[in-house]
Amino acid sequence: MLKQTGNNNGCSWLKYVVRYYSRIRPPRSVSVDKVIRVSNNIARLDVPKEGPKPRQLLSLPPFPCHPLPGKNTISVHGESDRVTAVNWIKYYFKGASGSVIESHFREGLVQMEDLITDESFSQKKELMKPMRKIRPNEVMKPGARVHVPVSIAETRISKRYDAIPCGTLYPNADEIKYLQRLVIYKDSAIIMLNKPPKLPVKGNLPVHNSMDALAAAALSYDYEEGPKLVHRLDRESSGILLLGRTKDSVSHLQWLFSNINNAKSSCKAWNDACGATYQRYWALVIGTPKEKEGVIHAPLSKVLMNDGKTERVMLAHQSSIEPHQEAVTEYRVLGPKINGCSWVELRPLTYRKHQLRVHCAEALGTPIVGDYKYGWFVHSRWKQMARVDYEPTTGKPYKLRRPEGLDVQKGSVLSKVPLLHLHCRELALPNIAKFLHVLEKRSEEIHPSLSLQPDILRFVATMPNHMRISWNLMSSYLV
Repeated sequence: MLKQTGNNNGCSWLKYVVRYYSRIRPPRSVSVDKVIRVSNNIARLDVPKEGPKPRQLLSLPPFPCHPLPGKNTISVHGESDRVTAVNWIKYYFKGASGSVIESHFREGLVQMEDLITDESFSQKKELMKPMRKIRPNEVMKPGARVHVPVSIAETRISKRYDAIPCGTLYPNADEIKYLQRLVIYKDSAIIMLNKPPKLPVKGNLPVHNSMDALAAAALSYDYEEGPKLVHRLDRESSGILLLGRTKDSVSHLQWLFSNINNAKSSCKAWNDACGATYQRYWALVIGTPKEKEGVIHAPLSKVLMNDGKTERVMLAHQSSIEPHQEAVTEYRVLGPKINGCSWVELRPLTYRKHQLRVHCAEALGTPIVGDYKYGWFVHSRWKQMARVDYEPTTGKPYKLRRPEGLDVQKGSVLSKVPLLHLHCRELALPNIAKFLHVLEKRSEEIHPSLSLQPDILRFVATMPNHMRISWNLMSSYLV
């Protein structure tokens, strides 16, 4: 603000600045130079990340005058019943790990406020000194307060969700019942599940509730060990998931899914059953392929993004020197394009990571609905509104059927943020329980009790709710 003052010499300007701060409208932030940031494989010009925020501290109650029951004490200068700082924190957080508490001391994250008595007033007044860092062997004094990071208290809660080996994971009764409801078939060699979306298949350090860990603990039934994965599905996808119950069945099925020729043996019936193995997926894609059916021969390669951590699968270029894998997918369009989308049946002949998603997005140019990793550009331009599409035979406009009471805000095609519409619907594979003795050379002929069983098992899994809603909206137009 500039203020004008008058004097004998004329007008002069007295410069000073007055700033009024309000809690309702704080002052504008200081402008900073923008930098290039990459998130979700998208580079954008944005402000730099904020610095580390101050650590939130948890204040313990004042240290009591009486000794702690059941705690080891030390003797200092001939006096007994003295408690160290580390013992006081371990006593207060009984469920916390001792190594975690000691690591906080080593990093200098534990602080203390000492209680002092000021006798300058007519009556004694208790004051607290400023906080200071302490060592684990420092003796606690009555009235002193210890401040520790909240992470010490959170260890008691997060310990239950830590990534632990499958053998020590014990799901509760509700989790076991939920997993058993997903089982659609079970015999002495395999277990077949209908995996729901958003459930990871293979666990790692940041993933705790993965399907392999839960199934190994809850679906062992009368076996000593739980089942193991034979193949994988993406976290966001759903459908048939195959698990082997024995080491022999797991090894033979893994060979089958990696390469059919590797799984063949001297048994002709087994070889014929291997040749009939297939997987079929149903997917809802944005747009429609130019050809109604065909075979995609497009090798895939993995590239590392600029952040050095994110890995992305893309079509391999012929002139590229990077390693690549052969990927083949058969596809068939199930019906006409309705509201800008069409249903497609996919049959992978090879089993590569994100093969179907990359082939749909980059080879066909029709990304799967809800696939924001490989189809984010098409999703950003896709307008989810009812458009008039005409039937090719009669020339009359389609009428988008919407059943009464249908909630479209559950990840369906009409919701604002649809979920991934990729479902492993059908699987056919050899009846490995029938051929297992022959494959392991335990006998040259199939056991008589198993001879009446079929050579090939075929399974069909129902779609999840969000895909079922999208199917009901468009099912009357399928051919």
